[in-house]
This record gives sequence, structure tokens and C-alpha cells, in this order.
Amino acid sequence: MVAVSIVMACGLAMMSMARSLILSLESTRDAYYSQYRFADVFCDLKRAPNALRPRLAQIEGVAAVETRVTGKVTLDLPGVSEPADGTIHSIPDDRPPQLNLLFLRRGRLPEIGSHGEVVIGEAFAEAHGFEPGNEIDATIYGARQRLKIVGIALSPEYVFEARPGETLPDNRRFGVFWMNERELADAFRLDGAFNNVLIDAGPGANTAAIMAEVDRVLAPYGGRVAYGRRDHASAVRLDDELRVLRGLSVAFPTVFLSIAAFMSSAVLTRLVRLQREQIAQLKALGYSSRQVGWHYLKFALVIVAAATLVGGGAGMWLGTNVVSVYHRFFRFPSLTFHPDWRMFGVALAVSASSAFLGVAGAVRAAVNLPPAEAMRPEPPAEFKPSMLERAGLARLVGPAFRMALRNLERRPWQAFFTAFGLALATGIPIVPGAMRDGINYLLSYEWDLAQRQNVTLSLIEPGSASALSDMRNLPGVVTAEPFRSVPARLRFGHRSRRLGVTGLPREAMLRRLLDANAHPVELPPDGLLVSAKLAEILGAKPGDRIRLEVQEGRRPIRETILAGTITDYAGLAAYMEIDALRRLMREGGTVSGANLTVDTNRWQDFLEEVKKAPRIANLGIKEAVRASFKKSTGDMIGMITTIYFTFAIIVSFGVVYNSARIALSERSRDLATLRVIGFTHREVAAVLIGELALLTLAALPFGLAIGSGLASAIVHTASTETVRLPLVLTSKSYAMAVIVVLLSSSLSFALVSRRIHNLDLLSVLKSTE
Repeated sequence: MVAVSIVMACGLAMMSMARSLILSLESTRDAYYSQYRFADVFCDLKRAPNALRPRLAQIEGVAAVETRVTGKVTLDLPGVSEPADGTIHSIPDDRPPQLNLLFLRRGRLPEIGSHGEVVIGEAFAEAHGFEPGNEIDATIYGARQRLKIVGIALSPEYVFEARPGETLPDNRRFGVFWMNERELADAFRLDGAFNNVLIDAGPGANTAAIMAEVDRVLAPYGGRVAYGRRDHASAVRLDDELRVLRGLSVAFPTVFLSIAAFMSSAVLTRLVRLQREQIAQLKALGYSSRQVGWHYLKFALVIVAAATLVGGGAGMWLGTNVVSVYHRFFRFPSLTFHPDWRMFGVALAVSASSAFLGVAGAVRAAVNLPPAEAMRPEPPAEFKPSMLERAGLARLVGPAFRMALRNLERRPWQAFFTAFGLALATGIPIVPGAMRDGINYLLSYEWDLAQRQNVTLSLIEPGSASALSDMRNLPGVVTAEPFRSVPARLRFGHRSRRLGVTGLPREAMLRRLLDANAHPVELPPDGLLVSAKLAEILGAKPGDRIRLEVQEGRRPIRETILAGTITDYAGLAAYMEIDALRRLMREGGTVSGANLTVDTNRWQDFLEEVKKAPRIANLGIKEAVRASFKKSTGDMIGMITTIYFTFAIIVSFGVVYNSARIALSERSRDLATLRVIGFTHREVAAVLIGELALLTLAALPFGLAIGSGLASAIVHTASTETVRLPLVLTSKSYAMAVIVVLLSSSLSFALVSRRIHNLDLLSVLKSTE
């Protein structure tokens, strides 16, 4: 009973933790978005006069409009050799801000008329230990100036703080800044103009219609595609985390509770079989079938009550610890753990349902047992030589092993269900192993096989072929491969996604496109290669025609072929051959940046020159991105994996011990009889342990297959648009699962052997017949 309760408690703990984390994140997100007025619609553009603001406010359904100046800033940080970069936004200095309000953690906002005062994001400030009053050197639109930090803040726009277009945070080398609008507009040569729009939709407004009208109004001003919260990078990352938690809140508990239902059935079925005489006596004395049935259902209620208390408490404790880890990834003014008390009712109902489902057969058997029949002992089982003996191989094994084989053959269904339970116990530890191996493979696939460059340089504005030549001439550069990136929207049918289409050389060696088997995929002379996940989202397959709407330059629109898909594990991407993209844009050798390999002996010289280059927007260092992934997504998945693996060990031991303990209770008289007629303790133990060992060995291959299926289902559940885990099943994971079950079996067999040694032999001499 304790073993079943613990297995059920593991499932309820996972459910309790996940559901409470969902409540904590959702309630905090909704309150933050509402209180600090997170916008509903966003749009970037080239340049529009401030006089256009009233026209945007007149769009039907618009409740508020905020126009601002935004751009990139390059940073030269003290004590940091690599150049950092950031995004800088304006704060209105001639009107009160209306949308994406700042939460000041420390300090103040820039004073009106001040020069060089900025507020910085909390994540970046914590990474460098910045405080109000510190100063840093920055390059804004090619002009170098000294910035004074006057405040540290949070914004609902940057709950997950990462570079635009990237799915991983790099808080040491990327930050968010806010400056007075007039000063920032002068820096970007946008005096009296704006290049970014925020819109708050009124209650019941049609957001799609608002975005369409915004696109129409801003088209003459170089407007890009307007988008809503569902496409906002920070909001998407948070929503993806909630989606993963919702999946895990169902997947893990389903597995554990299914095993608990199976174990409950085994316990109650065999208990009814052992107590058939007592059931007959109760019925003969006048107890109704309903009363007898209720008596056995109460066993299930004890299991459920214990599991709900233990599982709920464990889930609360785990959730409190996990929510503190979320502070490193999601920046809220305050993120506290909110227990989902409704979940306890759900957990009680779910666990009761699984337990009652498991014991239904046993209770039905007890209720339907006629008293006269039950007072007679069960008819003796049919014993006959086992298949091994009939094959003439009996002399190869001892009498204890032959008895174990005979018992398995005379109760095949009992043997089957015991083996099935052991197979489930074998399969469960494979899942955390697959998740761990998936993270390791992802790290190698993305940053060793696909990306072979040391660094990636991106320009503030697309440059000519001379810009590529300048990058090639930087100190220590060994190889340079250009890329061209343009913002676009891909449409297929009624589905669409906005993203950057990247042009690469056809035979690129530094940034390789790979398939699921890590084989290079060659870029076609025309057409698109897209992430397999993006093709799935669009519902497109190779050979389909996709509408490509470029949001830069002449804004060409073209129907192009989906030439194929590639495999990647972070974000969504689309690629074209670089010359084909240039032809589409009607331009020459334009580049947006380059992937470089740099001689490590010239690394410091290279970094110093990059800091001095005013046209470079940011420097992406491959190893820094890898480390960022390991620290953020990798650590989070690793923590969940550790929790699951701990539960997997508990469940495996519970299943194995439960099977051994029930087998002992069923056959205690038989085993004691063997002791009475002269068998030694070791020989008697060998009969039972040999039977269980055979079932365990038979269950292992089936358990590995079940575990592979569970791993596939759960890895699929944990994969999102921003981060996807590959399914990697290695011999290490299989070996770990087998070792866990064998160790659980050894410990269970030792405990059962001890009980065999303590059997009451005197009671065996008294025949109840």
C-alpha cells in the first residue's frame, strides 16, 4: 500500500508543481502586462513624421498610440574585452508615456533636457554589477559618446531579454536602454520623426484589422509588417514556457498514475484472492455485496488520501524552488509562487479515478463471489512439467528453477501483468536520459556541426561589397563568408510568419544547413529552404509555392518554391542562395554581415578593431551563445530532468518491490511448506526470487521499447517554436534504465528474502482445509 501511494504521489507532485507554476507565471504576466500597459500591436518603419501620430490614433479599435525612436547601440564596457551591444528606446519628454511603461527598480528616469542619461535593463545591469551613477562608453549611429546610468528598470516588452531575432539571452553582451526622445532622435537623425509604433487595442477590437490598417498607413514610410503579441519575441518565449508546463502537467502524471492504477489492481486482486474465505463468512453473516465492495474500495481511498497529501506537499516544495530559478530567465517586478489550490481537488479526483479504475476488477470479483463457493478453497492449480522439462532440458537446471517455471506457466496472465509492470518500471528512467542526451546533441549539432565560425558580425545598415572586404581585412580573420538578411513575411494559404530571410553562399562552409541526420543540405539556385518546424507551422511541404513578402527596400512580393526543409533546434529560419536574394532585392553585392573564423592568436587585436568600427552593430561569439544556452534553457531542462529521474527511481523501486511483496504474500504458505519438508532458506528464496528474476529479465527489452515511446512523446511535448529538443536514445540511457531496475530488483529481492527467513513455520502445519 505504501509503495502504491508513493508512486501515485510522484505523479501528483509533478502535476501540483506544474499547475502551480503555470498559475504563478500566468497571474504575474497578466497583472504586469495590464498594470504597465504592454502594447497589443507593434510595427517598425524607416521614418515617419510625428504629425502622423493622430492619423494612427484614428484607426478604428485603437485605444492608445505611442510613437518612439529605437535603434542599436554598440558598447565598450570596462573590463570586458568583447564589444557588447544593445537596443535603445526613446522615452517621451513632451508628453506622458502611454504604453510599455517602465518599472524602476532603482534610480530615476532621465531628466528633461539632460544629456547622455539612460536607464538600463535589470538583466544587463546585474550581469555587470552596474548601479545608478556608473558611466559607459557607447556608439550610437556611428557617434561615440559617454552614457550615464541614472536608473535600472524593467519593461513588459522585455520579460525575456534577448537580441531581436534571437531565442537565447546573452545578458553580459546585450542590454536594453532608454533615453529621452529628443536626444535619441538627434542621435539617429530622426528629429521630428519616429521609426517605431506601439498600439493598444480597445476592448473587443479586431487586432488583425488594426494591423492591416497600420500596414497601409505606414507603407509609404518604409513600414514593415505590423505584428501582435503572439509574434512578439519576449511574449512568445514566455508563452512557450507555459505551453511546455501544460504539456508536462499532463504527460508525467499520466504515466505515473497509470502505473499506480496498475499496481492498485494487482494489490487488490490478490488481496481478494487471499481473503476469499473471509468474504464468504461476511456474506454468510448478512453483509451485502455493496458493503463488501465498499470495504475494498476503502483500501483505494487510503492510497488516494496518502498520495494526495504527500504528492501535493512535495509539489508545493518543488514549485517554490523552481519558481526561484525562473527569476534568472523571466524578469518581472515580482515573481512569487502561487499554489493552485484548485489543483488539490483535481489531483484528488484524478488519483481517485485512477485508483478506482485499478481496483474495479478486484471489487467486482469480491462482490460477485457466492458464499458457498467462497467457503471452499480454490481448486488446486494444474501442475505439469514446464516447457523446459518437456524439451528434455530439466537436468540443466535445479529443482528451485523448475518450480519457478511451472508457477509462471500455470498463471500466465498473472505473469504477463507482473512483467508488464516491470516493463513500465524499466521504461520510465529512459525519459530523463533521453532529455539529457538531447541537450548534449543539440549543443554539438548547432554549435559544432552547423555553425563552424568563431564569430558573426552584423552591420547597422546593409553595406556594399566593400563592407565585406573591410571585414575580411580585420586582424586575424582567416575566412569570411557573407550573408544578406531581409525582414519578410512568409504566407501559405491563410497561415503566415514574420521572420528574417537569410541569404548564404551556395557552398557555405561556416554556416551550414543540415538535415535530421546532420548531412549538409545544398541551397538551391532559386527557392527557399526553411526550418522543418516552420514548414509544419505553415502547413507547407517541399514543392509548394510560398508567398514571400519582403519588408525592406522596394518591398518586393514574389511567389517562390519551397525547395526543401532543414533541421534546426532554435527558432524559425528561412534561407535563400545569396545571389538569388540579391536579385530579388534588385541590388548588387550587398551584405548584412559576415560569418568569420578568427585566428585565436590575434583575438585581442580583432576585438579592439571591432570596437572601433562604427558600422558594426553587434558581434556574435559562438562560444558565448553556447554558454548562454547551457545556462538558460539547458539548466532549466536539466533541473526538470533531475526531478523526473529522481521520481523514476522511486517508481521503479516501488513497482519491483510491489511485485515481489505481493508474490510473497500469495505464496507464503507454499514457501513455508517447502521449509518444513526440508528445503533450506536459500533454496526456498531461490524459488520466488528466480520467478521474479525471470519476469524482470523478460520485461527488460519490452521496457526499453516502452521507454523509447514515452521519451518520444514527452520530448515532443517539450518542444516549441523557440527551442526544440532532438530525440536521442543512446546506449547510455538504456544502460542506466537497466541498471536502475536491476538495482531496484536486487534491493527488493533482499527485503523479500529477509521476510522468507522470518516465515512462521508452525502456522503452515495447521491445515485450514
